[in-house]
Amino acid sequence: MSATVFGLNAASYTPHELHRSERVWLETNCYVDLWIELLHTMRLDPVACMAFTLAMDFEGDQWTFFKQPAADLYNLYGVDVQELTIWRPVIDHVVEQVKNGRVPMVEVDSFYLPDTAGVAYGVEHTKTTIGVETIDLRERRMGYFHNAGYFELSGADLEGIFRDETASLAPYTEIAKFDRLVHRSEGELAAMARELTRYYLGRIPCINPVTKYRARFADDMTWLGGEEMAVFYKYAFATLRQCGACAEMASTFLMWLSKHGGDPTPAADEFASIASGAKAIQFKIARMMATRKPVDVTLLLDQMEASWDRAISDLVTRYAA
Repeated sequence: MSATVFGLNAASYTPHELHRSERVWLETNCYVDLWIELLHTMRLDPVACMAFTLAMDFEGDQWTFFKQPAADLYNLYGVDVQELTIWRPVIDHVVEQVKNGRVPMVEVDSFYLPDTAGVAYGVEHTKTTIGVETIDLRERRMGYFHNAGYFELSGADLEGIFRDETASLAPYTEIAKFDRLVHRSEGELAAMARELTRYYLGRIPCINPVTKYRARFADDMTWLGGEEMAVFYKYAFATLRQCGACAEMASTFLMWLSKHGGDPTPAADEFASIASGAKAIQFKIARMMATRKPVDVTLLLDQMEASWDRAISDLVTRYAA
């Protein structure tokens, strides 16, 4: 009826510094943010696994929804991520996996998540992913990782989260297994992260992703200008937030790498510039939506495009040789 993995308390939980510092993008996406807090809880450095952010791209209708690759999590920390087959009520699987010392990562409806108050909680039905750490069916209470921290829900919200799935498809669910967990030294992590940097530099897009984005930007603005603000929020999350948050995380990763045996690289500042540029464009579009007046972001896109070129050129020179 009840189980916990780490015995956390939402009232006393302290988020990782990535979710406490004065960052341009305090939140990234539900998956990356969840893993930042989950690794932090196990006293593992979540920045060490961020080399994959260097391969950011524009996918045509959105920027890459960047996620920590399962292979990187296993190789760096010994954390094993596996998909969970849902063949019983989801809550039954969640209870069993938590009892086994694992964290189930489940797609749920933000409508029932108290930490999204003011955005989705009790207002809008949107999909997101949480990591269940504690569940108590007798007390109708659940503790979970989501976005920038660790939270708790209870009562009707618990029932809403695990509503009857017979009327819809079962949610996508993974489990994080910690049987082979390993705490490596900072030096060992940095050495492995440098190798991952070389690997992901081999996967960078062939065309500057900002160049691809700006090629359709005018059409996007023409279309968006006739939509409601709610559509803008979805557009901004899929495009500018993923671009900016990924770029800022790439900058953070490169600065971490330089502190642990690597040479300081101007690429860190270039990615930070992309992150700031994406936030500035988002603000300008929000203003356009409010005033219905066109905005000019040419200079910002010029700067972001040039920053990506300079960053990649520097990194390839340093690591790909």
